[in-house]
Amino acid sequence: MSNKSVPISFEFFPPNTPVGDEKLKDVVQQLGAMQPEFFSVTYGAGGSTREKTLNTVMAIAKAGFEAAPHLSCVGSTREGLKDILATYRAQNIHRIVALRGDLPSGTATAGEFRYAAELVRFIRESQGADWHIEVAAYPEYHPEQRYAKRDVQHYVDKVKAGANSSITQFFFNSDSYFHFVAETKRLGADVPVVPGIMPFHNYSKIAQFAARDGIEIPRWVALKMEGFMDDAASIRAFGLDVVTELCERLIAGGAPGIHFYTMNQSALTIELCKRLGLAPKD
Repeated sequence: MSNKSVPISFEFFPPNTPVGDEKLKDVVQQLGAMQPEFFSVTYGAGGSTREKTLNTVMAIAKAGFEAAPHLSCVGSTREGLKDILATYRAQNIHRIVALRGDLPSGTATAGEFRYAAELVRFIRESQGADWHIEVAAYPEYHPEQRYAKRDVQHYVDKVKAGANSSITQFFFNSDSYFHFVAETKRLGADVPVVPGIMPFHNYSKIAQFAARDGIEIPRWVALKMEGFMDDAASIRAFGLDVVTELCERLIAGGAPGIHFYTMNQSALTIELCKRLGLAPKD
């Protein structure tokens, strides 16, 4: 079965070394063959990777693909954000992933914006309607939010401020995604919610991310993964099966696309695209 009509997108982080830059160029070409809608590029805490993000975005655009830089409001000023957006506009980039972002370590103040909804509103009011603005969604709720109802309201605020669509934090429980979509639509936030999917590049590292961010890894998955110990082949095969089944449920349930967190690697993501019928036919 082919799902090629389902849009896909990929996320990168800016490399820290010239070797990483060269490797990413190859990964962009390999994943570009999957015909993604866009590549997103992350932004460090407090804008700490601003120049690296810009350089990565420009390299992606130069390779002929649409790039969507992350833009964090934490630690930012209105004038500084205007400068960044002007730089992106000059590169013919009109897609942004607007986030609150994390405070850099040792920083106490958030800057001129407290929430991502304020950033979205600022972009709309100062830049007009020609930006496609993605925002973050948390099917299992933001790790800093104590109350689910309040977290959902923060998301609705972002959409009503002018977001076009959203990308979720990664998750492994499809029910949480479908519940989130239904709940936010009921509250008037009717924009596409694209599931963010994390292949099992490195199980121990992903388990750490999940524990930090309040993401549930099903107990049966965790126990099987831990039982494989250092058997990399079994971990890879089982991880592919788990994520393939998750994506199949999401697509069958009407997910408007799939966004892959690539960790700057291509092999697992390409294999998933092929399994899911998301890759172009040869």
